[in-house]
Amino acid sequence: MTTSREQRTAPDGAQNVTVARLEEEITQLRQAVAGHATVDQAIGVLAAVHRIPPAAGFAVLREVSQHTNIKLHTVAENLIAWTLGSPLPEPVGQALDTAVQRAHRGHVHDLPE
Repeated sequence: MTTSREQRTAPDGAQNVTVARLEEEITQLRQAVAGHATVDQAIGVLAAVHRIPPAAGFAVLREVSQHTNIKLHTVAENLIAWTLGSPLPEPVGQALDTAVQRAHRGHVHDLPE
């Protein structure tokens, strides 16, 4: 019987598959962490520029993403780039204006889930 601390022997092929799977998982986790940080930064931008609470900022980003069919992290990247002087893509800018107005009217609960 082996314990969890003892190394089990595996055929080279199985070990290679396991290593490849773990490397892919690590890559996906790194991308998720980076995407999460970008979204958090964009929420901060919305909170600072439009004076809305962070929860409303996330709802705004989500609404823009859904209405433009653009991934959430891409919308966040666009918003961060805008703060650095890049123009917002037109559909993102229009959807963002609408969503921020809804947030200011207190209709955050009306935003899509």
